[in-house]
Amino acid sequence: MKKILLFIAVVALSFNMNAQVTTPQPSPLSKVEQKVGLTDVTIEYSRPGVKGRVVFGDLVPFDKLWRTGANKNTVITFSDNVTIMDQLLKAGSYAIFVKPGKAVWEVMFYTDTDNGGTPDKWDDSKVAARVNAEVHAIPFNVETFTIDINQITNSSASIEFIWEKTFTAVPFQVPTDDKVLASINDALNGTPTANDYYASAVYYSQEGKDMKQAKAWIDKAMGMSEKPAFWQLRQQSLIYAKSGDKKGAIEIAKKSLEGAKEAGNDDFIKMNMDSIAEWEK
Repeated sequence: MKKILLFIAVVALSFNMNAQVTTPQPSPLSKVEQKVGLTDVTIEYSRPGVKGRVVFGDLVPFDKLWRTGANKNTVITFSDNVTIMDQLLKAGSYAIFVKPGKAVWEVMFYTDTDNGGTPDKWDDSKVAARVNAEVHAIPFNVETFTIDINQITNSSASIEFIWEKTFTAVPFQVPTDDKVLASINDALNGTPTANDYYASAVYYSQEGKDMKQAKAWIDKAMGMSEKPAFWQLRQQSLIYAKSGDKKGAIEIAKKSLEGAKEAGNDDFIKMNMDSIAEWEK
């Protein structure tokens, strides 16, 4: 009996020593991962809430350094060199610090990312880029501090900061065109496939490059395909139209329309019908 009681006591003591209370973090960690063109962008930050307080000008004073969040400093990582408001920022990780103002935020990308908050001693030589971003008032309250990547194109995007009734954004550019043109050159100088010609043609079309070349490549791709899909024919028709050959574009769009009807794809049915009506005017 004594052994049983002793065993129970030991188990109870072990439970009490190891048990821990788990509660939500007041400023939860968040991670944003976004592909912009061919560049990977990642942001890690903590998200404080308004919680009935006045944020900018009080909780976050104007014209004083802020870690752009809570807890550890916010960190952004780029897989390629990028350009931020005409300033080159090399591939790598940076802490984002800001000095919020009433009308403008000073946004700094800092090479030292290992800070519990703001650096103990600020070092201007570690500022890789410094830009000014205009502040905009928004007509509703955003409770939780938010950083996001929006306004995404093949070659650019914006880092957006939203909290309380304040919005500001920092646009940046990525080297998509250089990377794509290099890959096109490598592929077409090797043993190109139908997909290589197709992808090259569509990229040229979307980016407004040499449409004569795009037309030659899309024709090559279609000629290498036993039965082009309706969505491939759709791109071919668009390239023909951009090249000025609307008659050819209509003929190809009608083939795409037939394929879309067979596949039951309402989106492509509508797009083809709209384009045919436009080109027949």
